[in-house]
Amino acid sequence: MADSDLSFLALFALLPISLLLFLKLIVRPRAIQIPIKSRHVFITGGSSGIGLALARQAAAEGARVTILARSLEKLEEAKTSIRLSTGVDVTIVSADVCDFEAVKAAVESAGPIDVLICNQGVFVAYELEKQDMEEVRGMIDVNLIGSFNLVKAALPAMKNRSDRKPVSIAFMSSQAGQVGIYGYTAYSASKFGLRGLAEALQQEVIADNIHVSLIFPPDTDTPGFAEENKKKPRLTSIIAGSSGVMQSDEVAKKALNGIKSGSFFVPCNFEGFLLSIATAGLSPQRSYLMAFVEVVSAGVLRIAGLCFQWTWYGSIEKWHAQEK
Repeated sequence: MADSDLSFLALFALLPISLLLFLKLIVRPRAIQIPIKSRHVFITGGSSGIGLALARQAAAEGARVTILARSLEKLEEAKTSIRLSTGVDVTIVSADVCDFEAVKAAVESAGPIDVLICNQGVFVAYELEKQDMEEVRGMIDVNLIGSFNLVKAALPAMKNRSDRKPVSIAFMSSQAGQVGIYGYTAYSASKFGLRGLAEALQQEVIADNIHVSLIFPPDTDTPGFAEENKKKPRLTSIIAGSSGVMQSDEVAKKALNGIKSGSFFVPCNFEGFLLSIATAGLSPQRSYLMAFVEVVSAGVLRIAGLCFQWTWYGSIEKWHAQEK
């Protein structure tokens, strides 16, 4: 009896160890570190919010920073703010990310890029039935097509760089790019599209030592956040409010650390971490330890996800019952 108990315990211990060894063998791409000190970091949407916080942090860590936005006035204000907080001057370029020729000219004027952070974004929460198609196109153009424009413009120089150190392309998605939420129909579509772009692009550029990251911030306290909240459908606020609100500096720190570690998924809070595990699917994974967590927790997190859906649909049913 004692021998069988020991055999069972040995088998019980051997299974997770065997799984870890197997995952260590197969995870791709391999782990990488991407330095930013003395390297060129190019950030779109850099005049305010998360983009400004990213620029400030990258400059403080010794990077050569370029920020891009549409408003030259806001860019000048951001440049002054970064200089006052870090003592570092950043380069500013004005362009509309929806205009490929303008983006191409801006990228070429800034010089070869080591870390491209596609952080631009617009967000208007509204039910699709009530939302103007101009707003829908605007979100898709800025959030998704703008990222295509930036990568297309920057990629040739990134591939042909003189040194072969690892470089990065990062996309600022959203937790609404991991799960669809009431009132986020157009916004979620634009952010879900970034995942397809990121996954396929990583396969296309890995041979050139270019590494792709997809960042998933929750609601973030940015200049436009209070205004956005005024326009949100009530049901959107009820459902989306469960993840809490982060500060721009907190998101920037998480994002930059994720980029430097070459992580494909970069969650910014605990809820985002759980969402990243639950929605891992066929995404790349560099860490065999994280792959282990994804494998062993998949079933439990699926149950948790169904519980969330039960809660959300319950809120929707209750809301409509009250409205009748």
